[in-house]
Amino acid sequence: MGAGDARWRTGLHAVGRAAAEAGARARGARRAASARPRRPALVCRRAHRGGDRGVAGARAQGSDGAACGAPAVDARAGRPRGADRPRRRRRGGHARRAHALERALPRSPVAAVRGGGGVSVARADSWRGVAAEEIDEFSPSVAGLLRRRSRALLVNLARPYCWRMALAALLILIRSAAYLSIPYLVGLGIDRGISARSFSALVLVVGVLLLALAVNAVANYLFLRLSGRIGAHILFDLRRMLFAHVQELSLSFYERYTSGRIISRLTSDIDALNELLATGLTSVITSVISVVAITAILLHLDLRLGVVTLIVMPVVLGLTYWFRVNSARAYRAVRMAIVLVIVHYVESLGGIRAVQSFRREPRNQEIFEDVNARYRDANIWSNTLVSTFGPAINLLGRFTTATVLLYGGYLFAQGQVTLGVLTAFVLYLRQFFDPLQELSQFYNVFQAAGAALEKLAGVLEEEPTVREPAEPVALAEARGAVALEHVTFAYREGKAVLHDIDLTVPAGQIVALVGETGAGKTTMARLIARFYDPTSGRVTLDDVDLRSVGVADLRRAVAVVTQESFLFSGTVGDNVRFGRPSATLEEMEAATRAIGAHDFIAAMPNGYETDVRRRGVRLSSGQRQLVAFARAFLADPRVLILDEATSSLDLPSERLVQRALRTLLRGRTAFIIAHRLSTVEIADRVLVIDAGRIVEDGTPEELRAGVGRYGLLHRAWVESLA
Repeated sequence: MGAGDARWRTGLHAVGRAAAEAGARARGARRAASARPRRPALVCRRAHRGGDRGVAGARAQGSDGAACGAPAVDARAGRPRGADRPRRRRRGGHARRAHALERALPRSPVAAVRGGGGVSVARADSWRGVAAEEIDEFSPSVAGLLRRRSRALLVNLARPYCWRMALAALLILIRSAAYLSIPYLVGLGIDRGISARSFSALVLVVGVLLLALAVNAVANYLFLRLSGRIGAHILFDLRRMLFAHVQELSLSFYERYTSGRIISRLTSDIDALNELLATGLTSVITSVISVVAITAILLHLDLRLGVVTLIVMPVVLGLTYWFRVNSARAYRAVRMAIVLVIVHYVESLGGIRAVQSFRREPRNQEIFEDVNARYRDANIWSNTLVSTFGPAINLLGRFTTATVLLYGGYLFAQGQVTLGVLTAFVLYLRQFFDPLQELSQFYNVFQAAGAALEKLAGVLEEEPTVREPAEPVALAEARGAVALEHVTFAYREGKAVLHDIDLTVPAGQIVALVGETGAGKTTMARLIARFYDPTSGRVTLDDVDLRSVGVADLRRAVAVVTQESFLFSGTVGDNVRFGRPSATLEEMEAATRAIGAHDFIAAMPNGYETDVRRRGVRLSSGQRQLVAFARAFLADPRVLILDEATSSLDLPSERLVQRALRTLLRGRTAFIIAHRLSTVEIADRVLVIDAGRIVEDGTPEELRAGVGRYGLLHRAWVESLA
């Protein structure tokens, strides 16, 4: 990440410190339910009953809402219970600040969070990172900190283009000055030309008027060109920053934050920001300049008529405040609802095979209609606010214009004001109230972009739990000796998955990890690959703590082949070279020949240039596994982890892969996680894991002959083959 990203992170840390100070000042609980308008209820539809059932109806049929076929409903939030609600886990430096904030806070909650039908409570530290996405309303201090976090992101993105933005601001001023001069020139033409019967003066004024129109058009053209380029560059930088950042985040982030939400950040949220940069900022700057300048001009033209105009301003300000408060809630609800729609859509299509196999389509449709109804109702709510505010401002404008015409006509009849001044005044009134109406439309864009920025800033604030060391130790030539020294690990505080593991694996040894599901095998493998760091103890590679090894060096030394054997869209060759893009064709073919994959690849229509399509659907499961093995073989790691790499294969495919395994593992340190004992037989050593502890350790022959768990498992497996 560049210097701009470093400034961004520094700004976030400052916001974090401010959060602790704000939290220490907070006392008691805020009750937001009484001040907030009722949120639109989540609608549950049943086609055969013909009609809608709200949240209250679902509760009447039971807490899970089963009677209407809807997902379980949380009455407080008006949403399907558990619908993509990520577990909140604190990370890194933010965790330390969170604990400090908790100590500073009183035991009572500091933020009342209101949903559709009640009040729930959120701790003040729950806004950090992506956790804030699940909260509907914050205390004023935390809401202010979220806004500052979002603004910090926008300022950081705009900083490289400050000179271009200064030029754009100058063009706005020129355009606004030319536009605002038009009513004044019209009034001047009436008084100096028409009323004075001076054709030469009229020609002069009309000439200046045409010049003002030309300047306005040219400045507008240049501004739109420049602002469009600035917006495109800012969005390009944001996409690049976001994509680079999410790739750096640790595995724990993706276990609690769904792919649908990430897609929403990269698509709908950035689109909302694009609309702000394309039209919203232009509208608000122009509108603010117009309102301020016209107010001064009206008072200058005629103080009496100006005072009449300003009488309605308290009403305008009251309407604006009402609209701002309610639209902020409405557009946050819109952004939260669209995320649920995207998440359900992506996950349903991603698991379409399971959906169709288990005839899940009707149930998925019901769930989709529920979240889609929430999105619809949130949009109706926001549109209702806009459709109320805009016409109300328009009505006030027309009423003010009529009043000014009446009073101005009286002053004209008394000879106290000229016809030109009265005409200019009426024209300025139109220009005065039109920007106020535009501000309501802008607020639509602004609130959507503000909610999107809040979520984007939350993702960018997340920090990897597996951090790059400040001074990494270089692994010039890893041998592959692995050790776990008094390792304890817990995904959540107080619930250890591994307990005081002591293990030494010499270089080149093949170790099989055997145990029931949930025993801790995959967790141990993840610690060896440093997808997680141990809660206590340390994991070493060649006597070097993994936390001291650079991530790039570690990934070259340790590779993982999983059960899924994920293949990317592209050619077979692209997937084989995935771990080593610089490999030559000869090196790639040597790897596939060694694994036993060359023959079937060569027999494909275009050989290594054959497109495997999405997720490698053109290949069988066994072929995909062989390509994954060839990929690992070509990358040439010293330590290889096979996480149930053969568990999804049929018997013929497994035999094909077993031969490749022996070649792949030769001369490497390997950890094999397998439920099939046929895979375990090639290991030099077997570890039986139970409840996070190693309960048996020995060679396959020793454990087979014993009366322990592995011996029982092996005898049962042999009997099943008979």
